[in-house]
Formats: sequence, C-alpha cells, structure tokens
Amino acid sequence: MNMKCKFLGGADMVGRMGMTMEGDGSTYLIEYGMSPTKPPEYPLPAPRIDYAFLTHSHLDHCGMMPRICGKNECDLFTTPLSAEISELMMYDTLKIAKAEDYPMPYTTGDIERTMKAVVPMTYGECLEIGGFDVTMLDAGHIPGAAMFQYDKEVTTIYSGDIHTEAQRLVGGAKPHDCTNLFIEGTYGGRNHPPRKQTEEMFIAKIEEVLDRGGKVLIPCFAAGRTQEIMLLLRNLGYEMWVDGMGRSVTRLFLDYPEYIRDVRHLKAAKRKFNEVRNANSRASAIKGEIIVTTGGMLDGGPVLGYLKAIKDDPKSAVLLVGYQAEDTNGRMLLEEGCVKIDGEVCRIACELQKYDFSAHADHEQIVDFIRKCDPEKVIIMHSENREAFLPDLEGDYEVFLPTTGEEFTLDM
Repeated sequence: MNMKCKFLGGADMVGRMGMTMEGDGSTYLIEYGMSPTKPPEYPLPAPRIDYAFLTHSHLDHCGMMPRICGKNECDLFTTPLSAEISELMMYDTLKIAKAEDYPMPYTTGDIERTMKAVVPMTYGECLEIGGFDVTMLDAGHIPGAAMFQYDKEVTTIYSGDIHTEAQRLVGGAKPHDCTNLFIEGTYGGRNHPPRKQTEEMFIAKIEEVLDRGGKVLIPCFAAGRTQEIMLLLRNLGYEMWVDGMGRSVTRLFLDYPEYIRDVRHLKAAKRKFNEVRNANSRASAIKGEIIVTTGGMLDGGPVLGYLKAIKDDPKSAVLLVGYQAEDTNGRMLLEEGCVKIDGEVCRIACELQKYDFSAHADHEQIVDFIRKCDPEKVIIMHSENREAFLPDLEGDYEVFLPTTGEEFTLDM
C-alpha cells in the first residue's frame, strides 16, 4: 500500500514536530508540537485527521495536539503517563501565551477534549488502528516515551526521540527489524562524552562552587531532566531544593512506576530535596545551596527569580544541563553572557558551565541503532545536521532527508 507522508514541522530542525501519513482512506498524524521561541513557532496546518499518535510529552512533540484532537473527532494514542504530563504542558502553554500577550493557540476546552480523546497504550501492546496493526515500543528518552511500529504489507517504525543507552531514570530503546525507519537525528555529527565522566565533572563543579561559598542554580526541563539530576545528586549531603513544574512531573512519574527504571531510587531522591511550594519557601531556597528548577532554557518558570538573586555573585554558578534552542534566554546566556529578566538585558557575573546530560542518542548510537533495525529506507528527521549521517549510511540504505512541507511516498 502506498502512503503519502509529509512533515508539517521538525523534519530539518529540532522542534515543532509533526508528520502526516495519508492512504487507504485515512489520514494519520504523528505528533504535533511547538518550538518555545518568542513568539512560539508552530507546525504547518494539518488536514482533517482520523487517528493521532503522540510519542512523548515534551512540548516540541505534544504542544499543539489540542489544535487537532480538540477540533477533530479523532482518537489520540499515547501512554497514560505521556497524556498526563502533556496536559500540564498544554495548560502551561496557555498561561505563558496570556502572560506574554501571544495569540492563544487553542482553548481550555480543546485541552479537555484532547484528554477525553486519549486511548492509552503501553509498551508491547498491539492495536488494530485504521489499516495498520500498531505496536507501541519503549523509546528510552524519558518515562512514557514511545516509538510506534506500523505493520501492514511491511513494517514501519517511527522513533520519536530516543536514547539507546540506559540513564538513571529509564532504560534504553531496543532496535526492531523493519522496512521503513523514521529516526531522529538531533545529534547528527556529534557524540556524547562518557556519561560517567560528565557526572563526575558535574559533581566536582558543584562541590567547588559550594566550597567557595557560592550557590548552584541548575535550570532543568520539567519532564525527565529534573528527575535525572535529582537521582544523580540524591546522595550529596547539601541543602537541596526543587522548584517549578518538575515537582508535579515527579509525582506523576511515581504514579506510574512501570515507566521508571528504579522507582525506589526516585522516591529516595524526592525525599532528599526540599520542595518550593510558596513565596516563603522560595525565599528559603535562595538561602540554600543547590536549586534545581524549571525552566530549562531560562525562558520562564521560577528560574529567572533565582538567576536575578545570584547573577552578580562570581562565587555562584549556573550549570546548564539541557539543550538551549535558538532565540531562548539560555542560548543568549551561552553566546553572549547575558539574559533578559523583566524585559531588561542583564549581564551575568556568576560562573557558567554546560554539561551534556542529553536524553537523545548521539551520532554513533543512531547509526548503530539503524544498522540493527536493518531497514531498506531510512527517513531522518528532528535534526539540523542530517547530512552528517550520509557517509555512514549511503550505499547500505535508501536515505530520505525530506524538508518540511515536502510530500513523499512509501510502500507500507
């Protein structure tokens, strides 16, 4: 069966993912996200959708789903954990739009209808959906993240975001035989340093900063990175605080222990951190030693208040542990040494370091994953450097590098 495929976003960039597959009388949508730029950027408009799939709960994959499921009468297939975290992200998107005076991308009613449209799936489960047998596979990356396997005449796998190496929070994705493989290439041309080495350097820096009388601010993504850092730091004997949406996400993770590598360790980590619940505890946190807080790209959440408090203190440090997208405060801090706080550009005098705690597979891991899946066709997406994969893949596979809006056909 021929399927017409088209990326509505995210093919040749990291962010605002969305892809349609059309054929056999049905139109399928896999992901529909947004980029957290100022103002936010959205995928191309989607056609009428019959079935929607969500790989995981990061904003660049889930952020615009209410625009589809809130207005189309279509089921949304995802893990129950991804659905619950996505709901937090969607309401937060409306809150930010209101605060920044951006146009509302959808309504609270759209979010409610989207949540009612969820058909929960879990790893290993297979459902007949439209013309396909669809199996959900574990993607690693963050708790609840999934790959989708579509079986009809041949097997097609859509990866979403994956990590093939086990992290403290989740295990790694496993390869599966397929004919067509849609694979993310976020780290095209780049490899991660050994994780153990990164962790040791990170902890040594924290100890150095605290020994000299400074404070450590660690901006984190709410879903995944906050908890990974909490697990890493849980045995340190310092006064540690956690603030922002990461607190709510941690509670949701503990409600779904089947998606966590070792739930006892996460419970222990949660106990070691003081939770910021109001203005009084926020004032206490800034007097503490380590603060883990959203947002991870310094564009919103409590992080800017803490940054304002320590920005002129050369003894203190901001330790970045996540991707800093273009046109964000985090990228400005890395490139120019300043951030925008309350509409004013401020120079940051405290120390700044960046550490690679990526939850994505790197270049070599992606190439190894492709070889073990042994597909005929490889479609690389979610990458600003897809061409870096060509020397490793050309000659062995038919490689597609579609652009956003470009239609291409696959036998499925």
